[in-house]
Amino acid sequence: MKTRNMTEGSPIRLILAVAFPLMLGNVFQQLYTVVDAQVVGVVEGVSALAALGSSDWYLWLFTGLVQGFAQGFTIPMAQAFGANDIKGLKRNVGNAAILTLIIGFLSAALAILSIGPVQNLLNMPEAIRPISSSYLTVIFAGLPIFMAYNVLGGILRSLGDGKTPLVAMVIASLVNIGLDLLFVVVFHMGVVGAAVATLIAQICSCLFCLNRLKQLPIVHPAREDLRLDPAVVSRQIKLGIPVAAQNIIIAVGGMFVQSIVNGMGVAFIAGYTASNKLYGVLEIAAVSYGYAVSTYAGQNLGAKKHGRIRTGVHAAALAGILTALVIGGLMFLFGHHIVGSFLSGTEEEVAEALKVAVEYLRTMATFLPILYLLYIYRATLQGMGNTVMPMVSGFVELGMRVGSALILPGLIGYWGFFVAEVLAWIGADCVLMPSYYAMLGKLKTQWAEERIQE
Repeated sequence: MKTRNMTEGSPIRLILAVAFPLMLGNVFQQLYTVVDAQVVGVVEGVSALAALGSSDWYLWLFTGLVQGFAQGFTIPMAQAFGANDIKGLKRNVGNAAILTLIIGFLSAALAILSIGPVQNLLNMPEAIRPISSSYLTVIFAGLPIFMAYNVLGGILRSLGDGKTPLVAMVIASLVNIGLDLLFVVVFHMGVVGAAVATLIAQICSCLFCLNRLKQLPIVHPAREDLRLDPAVVSRQIKLGIPVAAQNIIIAVGGMFVQSIVNGMGVAFIAGYTASNKLYGVLEIAAVSYGYAVSTYAGQNLGAKKHGRIRTGVHAAALAGILTALVIGGLMFLFGHHIVGSFLSGTEEEVAEALKVAVEYLRTMATFLPILYLLYIYRATLQGMGNTVMPMVSGFVELGMRVGSALILPGLIGYWGFFVAEVLAWIGADCVLMPSYYAMLGKLKTQWAEERIQE
């Protein structure tokens, strides 16, 4: 298995070499998310699809929590690898393993216990609460597995290996789709079947990444590395908390909007859900560019090469904008047919849900380049060890999303919910981009002074 040193060579080629496998992996990840919703929506109907969508942001609250910690844990690994500090790399891996077990199981317990109260807060229609509760219970029980996969995949990406997480995701996608059809269509297990299929698929991807890491001695922690080191734990937690908090803040804003949407009827919820399921498809490449540029920035920070960071980020931003324009155009051409494949029910229900879904999808597609810049600059800051300003950007997203959802629907109708999402992206960009350039300038000055002193 190959690692990739990103401190030498063409920045854009290195970033794309990591990003493209991630994009393919995310395509498969989104494929099984979409298939989940399609199978449930077509086989079980609009109410079942609404039950999944009514708690989307609540689900993201906890998956974002563990994903944020996982991402924070792996930032020091990329920096240690860039600085050729193998001992530090192993120590970070060992401590991350212990923290993953602790946080994963605590998160699962908290998530399951909070289902009932949160459904009340979300103003969830009574008719779909039992369906939603069953689905969430199974998914939340798998949070430790989900976090373990994110940590294992993060370790591999911190070393420049984007291929293994790709293969893991392909395997997981195929397993999930096959089990979706078996559990939902053949065994008629409904949303519980879809949830169990997802959990089994995540276990498969986790085991695959773990097996690959066993073949890479430089990350094998020694016995002493498996004891919590206060200094290492402190740094990992300090990096992980802001990333996790940022995800939580964004989720809280989304939950607030969802609580309003949940009061607008099952058909509206179903249409809103259909487009939200494609949200992940829209941001596939953005997430991939983000992970790649985070690793790139982390390694070059460890090597103290600020010029390479600037060049790589500019190239990634341009690639992101061009990619967003292509994906947005495809959604305008084919989005109507895609969201329509999620819906079944009476002619009136489907027509109402489809109208909402298409209008929301096209709104997001129009402004997609803004979202791509958000991911790239946020990931760059995180890769450079600054997880505080991305957290601040999450607060801005929260304020923009909630404020817009409260005010705009009264002025422009339900379009206000769609515009609220775009305004949240714009607000985050206004924090992230200036923060990146300010941090890069400080590093340039700091490293120049250090060279003079040497």
